[in-house]
Amino acid sequence: MERTLNILFVGDLNGGGRSFQRCETLELLGHTISRVSSVPVPFIAGTDHPSFISRVFWKLKFPLSANNENCVIKKIVDQKEFSIIWIDKGVTIHPKILRYIKKKTPKCILISCSEDDMYARHNRSWWYILGLKYYDVVFTTKVYNLSELKTLGARRTELFLDSFDERLHRPLILTDSDQRDFACDVSFIGTFENDRAEQMLYLAERGVMVTVWGNGWSGWKSKHKNLVIKNEAIYGEDYVKAMNATKINLCFLRKINRDEVTSRSVEIPACGAFMLGERTKRHLEFFDEGKEAEFFSSNEEMLEKIKFYLENDEKRREIARAGRERCLRGGYSQREQLSKMLAMSISLH
Repeated sequence: MERTLNILFVGDLNGGGRSFQRCETLELLGHTISRVSSVPVPFIAGTDHPSFISRVFWKLKFPLSANNENCVIKKIVDQKEFSIIWIDKGVTIHPKILRYIKKKTPKCILISCSEDDMYARHNRSWWYILGLKYYDVVFTTKVYNLSELKTLGARRTELFLDSFDERLHRPLILTDSDQRDFACDVSFIGTFENDRAEQMLYLAERGVMVTVWGNGWSGWKSKHKNLVIKNEAIYGEDYVKAMNATKINLCFLRKINRDEVTSRSVEIPACGAFMLGERTKRHLEFFDEGKEAEFFSSNEEMLEKIKFYLENDEKRREIARAGRERCLRGGYSQREQLSKMLAMSISLH
């Protein structure tokens, strides 16, 4: 994209997060970026203790501003003109701020972007719903959200693909230290959910050792000797090292988000790592089963494929290599996805 844009980016700007990656990618594409974080930076998971009032307002779906972002946005807009204001998720962004932006700079394009299921009640807020009508375009990775968000007030919805960061998600040559820290046969990286926990317990009870990274797993530390619970989130280079060092990376989907594909579905293969994920229509659109990734529809099939691929190293490596090639060939990088999103957005004016 040749035109240089002046963009105000609003989102969770903590390093390692996908909002931060998008913001960095937009800058690498050559655009001028002003930044507003919707949460404090740095944010340390587990150290936040929301007040009683904050919890009440979140329950009522009128969440309080976490980082004074509404005031900061208004101040910046008063001082500077933007071609695009890009808001990731935006559940704390007040509709009056969006209305103010549209009135003050009518030529500015307002973009909403989220990988979450924003039609699901647990993800959205009344601020988000009441503000939808002000966005020129709402981007979602969920096919079903395209029509659903219009029923909540969105004027235009567009699909973008779950993607990977080319600078981060890549094959690595691991050191001996990396191997000691991360090497394993089977692993999963993600937050605790009961259904995925039960699936991994099924594997553990049948002799498969599974290493689990992510928050919320402390209650499962003693569930089974074959469940290695790290109970800590890993980001950035450690996240990539763990996927590179794992023979079989499990990819479970969030049922509460009605996921059919997720960012991890692309990040694992982009690292040149082997992925075994839940079989969905969207997963099969992203990767050819048995050639670029593997999938399962039952615990029995998951176990059968794990046993097969642990015994067939070359076949596993061949699929992992082909999965990365598909990521590159298929345009699944953030750079390509964001370029398309910007091109579509500026065509609106």
